[in-house]
Amino acid sequence: MTPPSSPPWSRRTFLAATGGTALAVGLTEPGAAAATTRTQASAAAQADDEFAVLRAKWRTLILGEGFSPTAEPFRTKLATLGTQAAGFQATMAPAAGSLWPGISYADPSPDTDQESYGYSARMNDSFTRLNTMAQAYAQPGTGLTGDAALKDAVLAGLDHLYSDVYNENRARFGNWWNFQIGSAQALMDTAVLLYDHLSAEQTAAYCRAVDKFLPDSAVAQYTGTSTGANRVDLCRGIILRGVVGGSAAKIQLGRDALSPVFPYVTTGDGFYADGSFIQHTDVPYIGGYGAVLHDGLGRLFALLRDSTWQVNDPGSQLFLDTVEKAITPFIYNGLMMDNVSSRGISRGLTVSDPFQLPQDDHTRAHSVMASVLLVGQGASPEEQARWKAMVKGWLQRDYYGPALKNPKLSLVNTARLQTLFDDDTVKASPEPTEHRVFSNMDRATHRRRDWGASVSMASKRIAHYEFGNGEHARGYHTGSGWLSWWGDDHGLEQYSDTFWPTVDPYRLPGITVSKKPLPDGFGGNWGNPKPDTTWVGGTTDGEFGVTGQHLRGVDSTMTAKKSWFWLDDSIVCLGAGITSADGTAVETVIDNRNLGASGTARLSLNGIPQPGTQGWQATRAHTKWAHIAGHAGYVFPESGGSRVSALREERTGAWRDINTGSSPTSFTRRYLTLWQDHGTDPQDASYAYILMPGASELRTAARAIDPLWLQILANTPKQSGIRVPSLGFTGINFWEAGTVGKVTANAPVSVQIHEKRDGTATISVADPSRTVTGLTLTWKRPVKSVLSKAPSITDVQTGSSLTITFGDLSGSYGTTHRVKVRTA
Repeated sequence: MTPPSSPPWSRRTFLAATGGTALAVGLTEPGAAAATTRTQASAAAQADDEFAVLRAKWRTLILGEGFSPTAEPFRTKLATLGTQAAGFQATMAPAAGSLWPGISYADPSPDTDQESYGYSARMNDSFTRLNTMAQAYAQPGTGLTGDAALKDAVLAGLDHLYSDVYNENRARFGNWWNFQIGSAQALMDTAVLLYDHLSAEQTAAYCRAVDKFLPDSAVAQYTGTSTGANRVDLCRGIILRGVVGGSAAKIQLGRDALSPVFPYVTTGDGFYADGSFIQHTDVPYIGGYGAVLHDGLGRLFALLRDSTWQVNDPGSQLFLDTVEKAITPFIYNGLMMDNVSSRGISRGLTVSDPFQLPQDDHTRAHSVMASVLLVGQGASPEEQARWKAMVKGWLQRDYYGPALKNPKLSLVNTARLQTLFDDDTVKASPEPTEHRVFSNMDRATHRRRDWGASVSMASKRIAHYEFGNGEHARGYHTGSGWLSWWGDDHGLEQYSDTFWPTVDPYRLPGITVSKKPLPDGFGGNWGNPKPDTTWVGGTTDGEFGVTGQHLRGVDSTMTAKKSWFWLDDSIVCLGAGITSADGTAVETVIDNRNLGASGTARLSLNGIPQPGTQGWQATRAHTKWAHIAGHAGYVFPESGGSRVSALREERTGAWRDINTGSSPTSFTRRYLTLWQDHGTDPQDASYAYILMPGASELRTAARAIDPLWLQILANTPKQSGIRVPSLGFTGINFWEAGTVGKVTANAPVSVQIHEKRDGTATISVADPSRTVTGLTLTWKRPVKSVLSKAPSITDVQTGSSLTITFGDLSGSYGTTHRVKVRTA
């Protein structure tokens, strides 16, 4: 389609500006007929005005506001945008099957899925490039602002893609996402930016194309690819098509189709009541699809607010609640924890990255932080104040990858964060002190003011890892009890500094693993391997926590019972029943610290400094404690200590090794690894250690020689439990019914008892396996009275001991049930 010349005032702009007066002037019918006609004309003009308002609002959401184009970092970002757009303009060469040389979207072999996917992705890339050019035209300070030649190039490119590949007469090929979401969004965003330069014919044609590939039927059922984040993206495309095409029906359809996203789910994709977020049926994805969903809903809420189509669904408050229930527990000092980003952690340095910076846990958090502020515009004043203080704290404390210095962060998000950073009326809030269990995605987080940690597990419900589209090829053991942690002034670079392409994938911190070799992408595309185990989860009183995992290895006979007890300054880690028949060694990785390209860290074992040379390896029996300077202390509380191995090594890898779409450039990083070797085909092996993030050598040594601090009550395949008297803490994982210390349970549950100095105690119980239809729990401790109890509790007997009777817990999705009592 050849673009006709565009008059300075398009027909729609003229009618909107005149309010429809030109229509009414020529009408001479008297009485009611004339009044009706005038009313209709006024209504049409008013509707067109509202579409214009929505276009202006979306334009602002694309381009940003409240920043000076001559101030940093905006001046550099705008100049970079201009340079990128100029490069696209200079190399654009419309031809059959492509808009740029080397980016062919012609699909010669529709029966070859992988090839078709690549072609559809290149079509989407072409639309994205045109959108970049349109932004450079619309933004100030790009060097191409208002440039007629650039504008004409964008219009010519849109028409070429329409006539060549993306029109109502073509069939979809390759990946559905590129047609229904990626290209539809980029096309409609570009149409908004250049709306006044499009003819009515062009606008209608582009809308027909979107209608073809993104029909109303795409949101007719909440199933398949139309759930969670994908559903929000589909609704965005439909709503923007309505805004561009002046269709109230489309906007209403897209708005109403958001409603299924708001209620919490109990299976499959979406947000759960405990804050879990799942996409692709069994993959924790708050840092990926969850972030996309939040950004998408935040933008749509902002777009439609105060309009005829404002989102007024009562369930929308459930979405607002996910900010604090689901998003913020996984952001620590400005980074998004990798264990909820799935394949995203393998997306590092790309082949043609203009900034030569890999995506990492910090950069993934930055856009989420901005979306929290955007969503907050529709929240209560109290919520908005908390969220601003929280985001400002992250901005101030991120010393490794500050958001405002991220050249990849969009200008609009940078502007939103910069405005908050400069607002002296907002005081930053510190990291919270809390423990959270996400039983519906096999994750737990533990937060303290000066450190944070999280564990990643797998079960019959949750995949060990996800491989697809050539991404995340060696993530197979990320669900095997991977324990990640960070300090407030150290460790933020652990997973950011080229960790994933260089780390030994069999030695992730915290995992128990068979060294049986696995092929890249084990399980195949979207295979999402899951172990046949159900006892995975834990309990908490909100301050401390108990977590357990019945682990089965990936494509392995290896099994283990792993437990974590989360305390004020440490995590006690126990493992038992470690058994395997793979014919290979089995290890438990105590820690594996990324020291960077040339870093060193002093290691001492029992206070004796160890060599700092690369390639050094040693095994020390009777190790009571270890310390890595600038990182953490490790205490081995078993009588006589433990047999601990240590290794310093340099490892080299490229992002392409784990993601076929990434750069082949190689990197080398140094690692210091501590582990326990359980031998080949172990039978009922075990381990015990205390991780003390940020602890000094002196404090680590003091903990190691204090025999009264920790009591290991049990560490067997039937039960694992500890008591820390100074904290009033008792934690037990009953893999089977039995008695541990003063606690008896007649069913497999996770139990935590926290006694306070005020004479109260909170008993927290969960059913991780979701099989317990009745439970009697006895604590041999004098108790005066019951202060509060969960509805699931049918009876409580106090006196010389406490006996609690629970009803059916199997349908409570692993949640925690609490009883608060006053002790005698």
